[in-house]
Amino acid sequence: MRVEIVAVGSELLLGQIVDTNSAYIAQKLAEVGVDCHFQTRVGDNLERIVSVLDLALGRNDAVLVCGGLGPTQDDITREAIALVMGVELEHHQEIEDKISAIFTSRGRTMSANNVRQAMVPIGAKVIPQRKGTAPGLICPVNDRVIYAVPGVPHEMEEMLRRSVVPDLVSRAGMTGVIRSRTLRTWGLSESALAEKVAPRLDALDLGDGRTTIAFLASGIEGIKLRITAKAENSELVDLLLDAEERELRAILGEIVFGIDDTTIEMAVAEELIKLGLTLSVAESLTGGLISARLVNVAGASEWYQGCVVSYASDVKHTVLGVDTGPVVSERAAIEMAKGVRSVLQSDVALSITGVAGPSLQEGTVAGTVFIGTSSEMFGDRAIRLLLPGDRDRIRQYATISALDWLRRLLGRGGSSTGLD
Repeated sequence: MRVEIVAVGSELLLGQIVDTNSAYIAQKLAEVGVDCHFQTRVGDNLERIVSVLDLALGRNDAVLVCGGLGPTQDDITREAIALVMGVELEHHQEIEDKISAIFTSRGRTMSANNVRQAMVPIGAKVIPQRKGTAPGLICPVNDRVIYAVPGVPHEMEEMLRRSVVPDLVSRAGMTGVIRSRTLRTWGLSESALAEKVAPRLDALDLGDGRTTIAFLASGIEGIKLRITAKAENSELVDLLLDAEERELRAILGEIVFGIDDTTIEMAVAEELIKLGLTLSVAESLTGGLISARLVNVAGASEWYQGCVVSYASDVKHTVLGVDTGPVVSERAAIEMAKGVRSVLQSDVALSITGVAGPSLQEGTVAGTVFIGTSSEMFGDRAIRLLLPGDRDRIRQYATISALDWLRRLLGRGGSSTGLD
């Protein structure tokens, strides 16, 4: 089964919004073993939308159109699909009544424009809307099919999960269960990671094809390894995923910090909770980014004491007790960690100082970062990193690098062997 995703909206072509919908749809299609070889974006022009749909139907089994189902004059996906089908639009009173009821429940009167959303190509099946006003469509075109879903992300996601994917799977005659698990890593480039994993890829290529591995570069969040398995039932799929995860963890070791939606801050929290320790942070160049990530974790107040953003050198000296001298140094990072641990009375402290750029500081080049820690378990220590990128990227890389170093120290019970 091959599906092409068509995203409709002139705002996509103008760069006014980023097309995250196509990425989400492609991911969900991949999870059920549906191939997506093409993704297309087209503006709000009837002739061009029709042309794109004709082309997509000619090279795929199905087309999934996202956007253009709203109530305004430039929402013309319905009209374009009707032309491709060679049919007229017909009014569905029950759809209009549901939309009107939504407005009434909010104390508002439905605009006449919303009646457009009750127009359906003859022969199309309506996907009822549960989170908004625009219904989706399943439109047969000879032996192929066009799906149309709203462009509002949460409406699209619910409709995709409830109706579109099950219908695709049914049409494709797929049997069995397909499921994915993602290992999240930090510390290696994509090429280095691929080199380490190459033996597993070769082994899987020679296997029965039930398990595959894919690399997903995620920018400042590291590299993800997605394991996909297919089997007759959920139990067998889980066994395949568990087995491959063990193989990969044995190869990759500590660079794997979590699976699926686990963030680096969640991994840190897990280690702190396991050890019964509290944490405080002293930040300079990151300006509170580390703390912001830590407090994103539910229940952070149980283990997180707080943060001192010592951006100015004077704050490092007066609040944290850093001695005079270079503040971008291993010594300063250690003293910042010791200082914030004392001020906020935590078991463990993490600190970070460095140069985000673009200019030199104290004769030190941009991208130079020192990360410090202090605790009874670790003692007091620091590491030096040289990070690439512009000012923002350096700060983001520094944030996750600091959290990852702390995660590894906690996981090793304080041993720094192989970390510095």
